[in-house]
Amino acid sequence: MSEPESIEDYYARVAAATDAEGRLAVRVEEMPGWFVYPYELDGLRIKPLEPLEAVEPDRRGEDPLDCPCQEPATPEHAAAVAWSNERWQLVEVAMKLPVAFILRPRAHHDLADLPDDLAAEMGVLMVAVAAAVESLPSVGRCHVGRYGDGGAHLHPFFFGRPARMPQLRGSPLLDWEENLPDVPVGVRRANAGHVGRALVARLGGDGPAWEA
Repeated sequence: MSEPESIEDYYARVAAATDAEGRLAVRVEEMPGWFVYPYELDGLRIKPLEPLEAVEPDRRGEDPLDCPCQEPATPEHAAAVAWSNERWQLVEVAMKLPVAFILRPRAHHDLADLPDDLAAEMGVLMVAVAAAVESLPSVGRCHVGRYGDGGAHLHPFFFGRPARMPQLRGSPLLDWEENLPDVPVGVRRANAGHVGRALVARLGGDGPAWEA
């Protein structure tokens, strides 16, 4: 049985594919060549590959006692809660999409250590959130992302991909998002309120804080 590959071996293979400046070639036959890619290829190049770090960078909340979940919610955070129950919060995020959310457990967990009961609840919640987001007239699809590189408290994202704008499909959505015009706060809150109320109807709990 083969052993899992080390990161040193993985990195060495990537480094071997770079040029004299340490740059990988832009693979125009992949995403950069697809019409959803937001940038023109003329002059596009990849940054030089940086050396392998000795260890993974620390994230906020690696020590549960230092996690923001241990602190009282700020007024801004409390005002952005679109739906909640005794174990979860769905928080509206200010982005340049029709709607965007972060889902957070109230207790301190990351994805890899989420207890089975919360994991089961999260699956039900993710389905319900996606369905509610996709019921918005301005949304074509609900994208879901979990990154976790900045914080150790589980916080998957839900992004409402604008409807009937095929250039914004797929993973380049977030590259497009940074360059889109702002969505008025009232529009964002109306969309997020629709989602929050749909979750209350389906799952119970409390609806949008700004409508309380």
